[in-house]
Amino acid sequence: MRSPKVAVVGAGMSGICLGALLLRDGIDDFTIYEKTDDAGGTWRDNTYPGIACDVPSRFYQYTFARNPDWSRVMAPGAEIHAYFDRVSRELGVRSHIRFGTEVAMVAWTGERWLVTSSDGAAEEYDFVVSATGILHHPRYPEIPGLEDFAGSAFHSARWDHSVPLDGARVALIGTGSTGAQIIGNLADRVEKLTVLQRTPHWVMQMKNPETSRFNAWLHRTVPAYDRLTYHGWRLFIESFSPALLHPGPIRRFGSWQIRRQLRKVKDPVLREALTPPTEPMCRRLVISSNFYDAIQKPTVEVVTASIERIEPEGVRTSDGVLHPCDVLVLATGFDAHAYLRPIAMTGPDGTTLEDAWASYPHAYRTVAVPGFPNFFMFMGPNSPVGNYSLVAIAEAQAGYMLDWIRRWQRAEIDSMAPTTQATDAFYDEIAAATPDTVWATGCTSWYLGEAGNLEVFPWAPKRFRALMSEIEDEDFATTPAAR
Repeated sequence: MRSPKVAVVGAGMSGICLGALLLRDGIDDFTIYEKTDDAGGTWRDNTYPGIACDVPSRFYQYTFARNPDWSRVMAPGAEIHAYFDRVSRELGVRSHIRFGTEVAMVAWTGERWLVTSSDGAAEEYDFVVSATGILHHPRYPEIPGLEDFAGSAFHSARWDHSVPLDGARVALIGTGSTGAQIIGNLADRVEKLTVLQRTPHWVMQMKNPETSRFNAWLHRTVPAYDRLTYHGWRLFIESFSPALLHPGPIRRFGSWQIRRQLRKVKDPVLREALTPPTEPMCRRLVISSNFYDAIQKPTVEVVTASIERIEPEGVRTSDGVLHPCDVLVLATGFDAHAYLRPIAMTGPDGTTLEDAWASYPHAYRTVAVPGFPNFFMFMGPNSPVGNYSLVAIAEAQAGYMLDWIRRWQRAEIDSMAPTTQATDAFYDEIAAATPDTVWATGCTSWYLGEAGNLEVFPWAPKRFRALMSEIEDEDFATTPAAR
């Protein structure tokens, strides 16, 4: 058996997942490049008040490292970060992480990948895996005068905890999942919270109870119960989530339930302002335990007039009103289409990944790119995101990658890459399936690429697992191992 050398870019949830499974397979010659000084990815970067998972924690975890001690149905962010950190330590992954090392370039040498970090150090690998995440690069709005603001201004993913909030006047730009969680946390703490709403989002307000002592005891002492809970949540989400995306009675019922939530808002003017013009689920559904309660607090004002500019004292809207504030928070999301950019990646014939993606980012079954041998991606183009567990997606993708690495170990191949024809066929299927989904009902969101193409998975998670469970040899160009 040959021993592969693997480079993984990113020590977030996906990178830790692959590291743990490589070690379980007896593969220990791998390096995880992490540009910061800590692991955990998005759960390391996002520490804003109220941050929590919007997927049940019993399902938002690795099947090979379940945590029986989740404090709530949907755990707070610090608890999730602690979980991934603990897994990386307990399973031996952390010793393979090269902290403070940012990858600058990846280039094919003819037989292997040469990975060069920003400090100039270079090393060759048999496989390169991108685990850079999708909610990683903060997106800053282009608003005139932003740099002139006299108070404290920061993106939600770069929260400045040195800034006092209690009793302050806070202006918040953005009402997506992050904005909703911030509103729910700050409404009772600040003197005034000005919510500058660009586009209203559909919200499903649901309780997020603490785990009872008895339930916690069951999870710790009865492993079968813990496993049953994981699969119970999986089956529940997989039964209803796909049906909400396609026409039919479940989507109609789900849409009715989501719209019905707006009845919690008593003021008809505010209710109208919070009503999206699009279908529920067309954009990411916001899951919150207290959004509609918080948004009606006397300390909160929802402003629907567009932002004209930022001034030293606050935010000036198009109706001429100045909204004074001490703190300006930008909950304006991420560049979900950056993938492993700004890393420069060059394939065998000198083609860069940027060139290959000139029209739009694409990948064979979300994990591999034509013309780039022995290269895999976590959460690549068209990975199923929606309101589903990315941990489950990462595990399925990791299993697919390991199947190919095992073939390399057995000297069945030296290199592999999907063919252009197979990748095009995959996208033909996506294009054919898209009109039947809620994303084709006329909305804009980060689910759609710059060219208007769908960048999420248009089918049920069950089909995704099926695609990841078997290698279609005819879809790949391979080179045999030298014997």
